[in-house]
Amino acid sequence: MNVSINGLHKAFENRVRLGIMSALAVNEKLDFNALKEFLDVTDGNLASHIKNLEKAEFIVVEKTFIDKKPNTKYSMTAAGKKAFEDHLNVLEQIIKSQK
Repeated sequence: MNVSINGLHKAFENRVRLGIMSALAVNEKLDFNALKEFLDVTDGNLASHIKNLEKAEFIVVEKTFIDKKPNTKYSMTAAGKKAFEDHLNVLEQIIKSQK
């Protein structure tokens, strides 16, 4: 059985972006530090990948202050959820085709 990989989304080829989307898929919102700890990446590395996903309109950024300290939270957009689900479905098809 041949399965096309054309349905895989380029935005999720990187492990950090895949991790961000995976974490946001099961959490309504996560802050920067929670994502950084979960993915075990540096501030700069995480920030660049978040910027990429934000530019693709797959995540939204919410900036607030808690006790005068900035707090940035991220959540998945409807478009991001759809693109990520489509990506996962193609991966599932690829896996199933190899059984």
